[in-house]
Amino acid sequence: MLEAFKTAGIMEAGTDEAGRGCLAGPVVAAAVILSPDFPIEALNDSKKLTEKKRYALRPLIEESAIAWAVGIVEADEIDKINILNASFLAMHRALDQLSTRPEHILVDGNRFNAYKDIAHSCEIKGDGRYQSIAAASILAKTYRDDIMQALHEKYAVYGWNQNKGYPTKKHRAAIAEFGPCILHRNSFKLLPTELTLDL
Repeated sequence: MLEAFKTAGIMEAGTDEAGRGCLAGPVVAAAVILSPDFPIEALNDSKKLTEKKRYALRPLIEESAIAWAVGIVEADEIDKINILNASFLAMHRALDQLSTRPEHILVDGNRFNAYKDIAHSCEIKGDGRYQSIAAASILAKTYRDDIMQALHEKYAVYGWNQNKGYPTKKHRAAIAEFGPCILHRNSFKLLPTELTLDL
């Protein structure tokens, strides 16, 4: 079972992002302050859970958390500020929306841009160590998947209902055949050299 808190007795928010390695769509982050009175034992790193389990846990997180929020940075913003800064910005946007101000922020990963005057700690593989980060990873992943599923209805040729914008062979083959759309991240290498079209 993951640890409930890094420091007991303070208002601690966990934050994580989803979609950093995708070729298309937004990067989505979530921030979650869990209640010590309602531990969720089934929480784990979203990548270690099935899709069904992630979606089953989402309402439990939302109903039992002291506060939670989701932040989004779109593809055109990612191209302007780079994906690392976009990931931090998405986390900041999630933190901005929390109804309760945290006293400390647990960040999944090894880097972060400080948020206001609130102390933070970077936790490598934090989504597999702390419940609040795991909860944030689940919200970020499921909300981003919902976005990509909806976008698939308009851009079906890229198969986002299956690949969610990640660089699969089929996704890249579709980019090679149809070209990128406005939701692709132009600052990313969309095609390996062998799939580049002769224009």
